[in-house]
Amino acid sequence: MKFKVGDRVLVLDEDITGIVRQVVGKDITIETEDGFLLAFMADELVVSEKGNTLKNELFSTKAIDSVIIEKEQQFKKRQPKIKAKERYEPMMEVDLHINQLVRSTKGMTNHDMLTLQLDTARRQLEYAMSKRIQKVVFIHGVGEGTLKLELEYLFGRYNNVKYYDANYQKYGLGATEVYIYQNVPPN
Repeated sequence: MKFKVGDRVLVLDEDITGIVRQVVGKDITIETEDGFLLAFMADELVVSEKGNTLKNELFSTKAIDSVIIEKEQQFKKRQPKIKAKERYEPMMEVDLHINQLVRSTKGMTNHDMLTLQLDTARRQLEYAMSKRIQKVVFIHGVGEGTLKLELEYLFGRYNNVKYYDANYQKYGLGATEVYIYQNVPPN
């Protein structure tokens, strides 16, 4: 292979690139990127076609940065951003106020209304368990506290349920939050 002064060359067995400064027969002197003059035999060198090193082509900061940006964009697409507050918000709300359950309470006794509210709560709790929803808020209102006591009795019959007062800032005293454990060993 013929080398000319000014050619950009790669050293075959080492990670060295440089520009040809002197050609004497088969002895070729190159100036490295660091400014050193080194002598090589002609069969140890190859002319760089693009005028750039293979290493710089593969591992240039531009190439690395573009790969990093591409990977970050793929990660952002997969991970929807969830605010910390939203992570702890209940997944399901059930309003047990009687006016939310029926159009009119005409002809219903207090017992009928309470039974309807409890049946609705039980059905919604079973639904949440079947759909693997972890948190449910039952909005029962303050009132005399009868519905709240009955709900606590209902929730106490499940071994995979923990219940407590819901977020006071959002619901006041009129709601109970239920946490449903997903993997509970059988008794």
